[in-house]
Amino acid sequence: MGALGVPVALWALAWSCVAELLLEPDQPFRVPDGWSHVERVPPGQTLELILALRQRGTDRLESLVRDVSDPKSPRYGRFLTLEQARELVQPAPQTQLAVRKWLLGHGVDECRSVATRDFLQCRMSVSTAERLLPGAEFHRYRRGPRSVLRSPRPYSVPRDVAPHLDFVGGLHRFPAERKVLSRAWATSGPPSGERAAFHLGVTPSIVRKRYNMTGEDIGQLANNSQACAQFLEQYFHQADVAEFMQLFGSSFGHRSSVDRVVGHQGRGKAGLEASLDVEYIMSTGANISTWVFSNAGRHESQEPFLAWLLVLSNTSALPWVHSVSYGDDEDSLSRSYLRRLNLEFMKAAARGLTILFASGDDGAGCRRDPGGNHTFRPSFPASSPYVTTVGGTSFRNPFLVTEEVTDYISGGGFSNVFSMPDYQVAAVQQFLRSSPKLPPSSYFNRSGRAYPDLAALSDNYWVVTNRLPLPWVSGTSASTPVVAGMVALVNDRRLRRGLPPLGFLNPALYGLPPRHRDALYDVTRGCHVSCLDGTVQGQGFCAGPAWDPVTGWGTPNFPRLLAALGPP
Repeated sequence: MGALGVPVALWALAWSCVAELLLEPDQPFRVPDGWSHVERVPPGQTLELILALRQRGTDRLESLVRDVSDPKSPRYGRFLTLEQARELVQPAPQTQLAVRKWLLGHGVDECRSVATRDFLQCRMSVSTAERLLPGAEFHRYRRGPRSVLRSPRPYSVPRDVAPHLDFVGGLHRFPAERKVLSRAWATSGPPSGERAAFHLGVTPSIVRKRYNMTGEDIGQLANNSQACAQFLEQYFHQADVAEFMQLFGSSFGHRSSVDRVVGHQGRGKAGLEASLDVEYIMSTGANISTWVFSNAGRHESQEPFLAWLLVLSNTSALPWVHSVSYGDDEDSLSRSYLRRLNLEFMKAAARGLTILFASGDDGAGCRRDPGGNHTFRPSFPASSPYVTTVGGTSFRNPFLVTEEVTDYISGGGFSNVFSMPDYQVAAVQQFLRSSPKLPPSSYFNRSGRAYPDLAALSDNYWVVTNRLPLPWVSGTSASTPVVAGMVALVNDRRLRRGLPPLGFLNPALYGLPPRHRDALYDVTRGCHVSCLDGTVQGQGFCAGPAWDPVTGWGTPNFPRLLAALGPP
């Protein structure tokens, strides 16, 4: 018994509650489908954790992004260098001191920082990590050949350290699986074996024809570049790119290989998703130097998406345009994690990067809330106010270059975490006032950040992967690199005229004057999927005139988009 007859165990629990604080108390822990528990990890196993140090200057950063991204601002295009971004957001000296002292107190001295000094990557044993983060308990989970170390329990940090950290990465979040659909009728190439059959589906020439791109719409600058990011050992093969361009690239000048790979590029089988991204960003962004950020996630405790953000924070010279076909359910992530990653996208915008994310392939999504009612399920990073989100469309006649309609899988909706940014209020409110088919208000947060921002074809693509032409590949993983390549091409024209790149695109996109509304084909037909219940019966939102949460502002009309966003 302790003092006054109180049991010692209760004293210990009370002291623990006073001395330590849960850092991500709202982070759900659930093992995604396909992952299975293997074992409790031995104490001597080495792992790596990522500590997100609390940044300074975030209010000033938000204001600065607004100014440098708005074409009406006198500061438009005056982007920060990496060094200037560091001076703005790097943690306060007392934050760096407090975190380092805490780590060294547990014998953790194998840490490396990034250029902006707001992340630490630290290696340690499992037993050290569990002492450092009381409550954490590491287990191994496996899906096929991949395994990760994760804690099924919440973690805490000392109360005096908590104000200096946003979160610790590598404990809870499982890698999200990308969805690329293939409805190919064969596994050995097109049915006739003749190249003439390739008109049955979307190819680079079909994309370029629909969006009015000519053979002269190719990059010309050596110092312009574009990029896509890959995760979970999704690799492309240079031989596939060369084969793809030989089959489909005869109508425009192009490059036949990726110029730079950042990260680990494995020699295993090529991934369909990686092949799709690379081949189509190089088709619309033709003849533009292309980088691939390959974030394999080979280290078991690493979060590959977070690792990609660390590379951006640690590299001064980057491509101006990034295409990322990655997403996770917003409700599967803690608020601390979501808000910090949103700041990372804000930081990228301040540096002049255009980051495009796929809107997802689950329509409006669906989840059951704690009260048992259905609601739509937004996706992140698609729901971040500081990225440009790309939805999907289909040809009205799948084998003719016709007008486009909604692809029913196209992700879209309203964030439950991020409020609606000023740049889109007028457009979204107009949709909410005028749409004749709005779902019940209980299904979505009408004051949240709405997405997507625009769209492109996402159905029936041809891809070459492992030297095999594969037809009927679908998903917003296709539409996103298509748009990214066009943005990189607009940048090419701007840079040739001595203008800055576009940077964060949304303020310019939502601020297009009426005379430039033909820069995008308005998609007004079709709805996307949602909850299969008696109220909405599987239907989410529907496309309509102007902006909508299925196809955004519509799909690119490249020469008019160039006139609206390119050099005068």
